[in-house]
Amino acid sequence: MSTPESGEFVQSFARGLEVIRAFDAEHPELTLSEVARRASITRAAARRFLLTLETLGYVRSDGRSFALTPRVLELGFSYLSALSLPEIAQPHLERLSHEIGESVSAAVLDGTDIVYVARVPTRRIMSVRITIGTRFPAFATSMGRVLLAGMPEAAADAVLAASDLTALTDRTVIDPSALRAELAHVRVQGWSLVDGELERGLRSIAVPLHGRDGRVVAALNVSTSATRDAVEHIIEAYLPRLVDTAHRIEAELRLV
Repeated sequence: MSTPESGEFVQSFARGLEVIRAFDAEHPELTLSEVARRASITRAAARRFLLTLETLGYVRSDGRSFALTPRVLELGFSYLSALSLPEIAQPHLERLSHEIGESVSAAVLDGTDIVYVARVPTRRIMSVRITIGTRFPAFATSMGRVLLAGMPEAAADAVLAASDLTALTDRTVIDPSALRAELAHVRVQGWSLVDGELERGLRSIAVPLHGRDGRVVAALNVSTSATRDAVEHIIEAYLPRLVDTAHRIEAELRLV
């Protein structure tokens, strides 16, 4: 793997990708100065990258602010088209969501984040709108903890070490030792429940999804409001159906 110090690392390309990643659900439109700040580059460099992306059709501008265009979806299409998981999982997630009346999602691990690859929303329960491609820090999410627990301990420790362990709410666990203990617990019980650590009032429960070789390749979760569902109800009513849904998806993945 090349590094920023190696002769094979293309710094300008990396910076261009940072410009694209500067935009997200909370920042769909940005000024030139905002892009420069969020991508940690100069205004002059940000302007060159934005004008290039605009010429290529990946960015649009009204003269003052910039926004991504739907064409950026092409950048991830090759990955998603080669990944059978979203296509296989989606109808199962829809059935589960219909049965329990709650939002159901699937995510994979990318670095220190989880990335949503399939989702069936029922109602807005977070301040941030979740769509395919939405990212959250793995350490503070139920799906992230399931995915980390499915890795070798040394690899999971490396992810935690690279994570920005910043408290997202007053309930977020950020102590590395406590997180490692929680991951050990998740490995034993086979599922994770996070209560108000990602966002206050949000509860979610997740289970792993295994590939044909037995490795954890993704995670499924049910998310709900703390005012609507007690922890005991989530475990008793949602967990068995979530596990059953995971088994059904795994059975189909083995046939691919």
